[in-house]
Order: sequence, then C-alpha cells, then structure tokens
Amino acid sequence: MNIKALLIAGLAALSLSACVDDSSSSSSSYNKHVTLVNNSGKTVREFYGSNAGSDSWEEDILGSDTLPSGSSVDINFEDGSGYCNFDFKAVFTDGSSITENGIDVCSESQVTIE
Repeated sequence: MNIKALLIAGLAALSLSACVDDSSSSSSSYNKHVTLVNNSGKTVREFYGSNAGSDSWEEDILGSDTLPSGSSVDINFEDGSGYCNFDFKAVFTDGSSITENGIDVCSESQVTIE
C-alpha cells in the first residue's frame, strides 16, 4: 500500500470516529439509583425528589408506603431529563420536614436522612 492510500485510509477512519456518538460521557448513561437511608429517629411519610431548582415538587415517591427509621429504600431517579442534580424533601409522620438541595444522583449511591 502506498503513502497516498495510507493517508486516505487514515483520514477515512478519523472521519468515521468523529461521527461516533460516545454516549458513555452523557449524564443519561449514569446509574441514577440511590439508596435512601432513614437514620432520623422518625418515620418518613412522604419523600420527594425534583430536578434541582424546580419550582415544584414531583409526586411523593413513597406513595402509600412509609420509611421507618433504620430502614432504607432504593430509588431510581432516571426521569429521562438527563439531569443529575436533584433536591430532596422528606416529610415525617409528625408533620416536620427537611430538604437537601443539589444532590448529584449520578455520583451519589446513598443518601442518609439524619
């Protein structure tokens, strides 16, 4: 194979590699499963997770379930948006609540309520 043919083959390979979608670096390819651990001493009645900076809370993730102190639950935050940063709100059976803002569910695999 001569130099000209090698250059053409090399340029073709380089052009093709530039067209490949490397979605491995996309936030949509991250594992967004988080284990929520309740170490608060109270039972969580409601739990919300919304995209960071959202004006409203999404639906109660626990639904009709509760999360007693000392228990945990696995939650998948893959919502199709590609966002990694979420705000969390836990509402306890006594009516009190706490919020945590800007949790990166793409890099955090466990969040503890204390």
